[in-house]
Amino acid sequence: MRIVFMGTPEFAVPSLAALLQAGHEVSGVFTQPDKPKGRGYVLTPPPVKALAVEKGIPVYQPATLKDGQALETLQSLDAELIVVVAYGKILPQAILSLPKFGCVNVHASLLPKYRGAAPIQWSVLDGEKETGVTTMQMAAGLDTGDILLQAATPIGENETAGELHDRLSQLGAKLLIETVEGLEAGTIVPVKQDDSKSCYASMLDKSLCQVDFSQPAHKVHNQIRGLSPWPVAVTQLNGKTLKLHRSRLGKPADGKPGEVISIEPFAICCGDGNTVELLEIQYNAGKRLAADAFLRGHRIEPGTVLGG
Repeated sequence: MRIVFMGTPEFAVPSLAALLQAGHEVSGVFTQPDKPKGRGYVLTPPPVKALAVEKGIPVYQPATLKDGQALETLQSLDAELIVVVAYGKILPQAILSLPKFGCVNVHASLLPKYRGAAPIQWSVLDGEKETGVTTMQMAAGLDTGDILLQAATPIGENETAGELHDRLSQLGAKLLIETVEGLEAGTIVPVKQDDSKSCYASMLDKSLCQVDFSQPAHKVHNQIRGLSPWPVAVTQLNGKTLKLHRSRLGKPADGKPGEVISIEPFAICCGDGNTVELLEIQYNAGKRLAADAFLRGHRIEPGTVLGG
């Protein structure tokens, strides 16, 4: 099938690679403009662009899709299908209705749950036991189009949002190929979403980062893994920031919220009388370290209380 691909971050790369490997003709790639990154603010192409350039696919990086120029470009590319994976722009109706098979989106949740910008992170933050990927026929609303195919996967008890992101990107690529094949064969029956079962996964920001150890241990644990690798859960130790990258649930303990119960393991008491064990931490802009390595260089006594 002749396809135009729209995507930007690392999550979208496996889907583009899968289309190429399956032998589909990708006539063009739309992606976000290059952005400055790092301390030197070096202009850096999005991961999808890097793969497209490597494969010799024409790349388009319009600042807007609303001025008619993108539509003209898409008309010239004459795609039968537009595939959208974490592109980051809203498609106007004229583009949505352009290709023969419409526009198909790969979304990292089991729609209608977790519509929006951060479905992976919120599924972990909310303590979900299962998530997955959905391919849908795009419509004017935000992630409201008809469901084409879905694939579910369990969320590990200690799995971080970053680890889940990587798994879902691969699962989404596999489901995308099945979807394209089904559209070509005419075997997919679209299913309307039940709006009454929807919930919205808003963008993350640093207001979510401060850990409140008076919360139950499972909520603190979900916060830590749901915000890893970004924007990262934080607490304070001796008045300085301690970033919490990885944790697991520990044993019950008698202590006050935020109190260091033990050093081996590095266990912190929470509001429900259970503990979280901190496994990877980063202190005061230092290196990210395993907790035992950090504690070899920083003396912390049981009874120390973390937090502001």
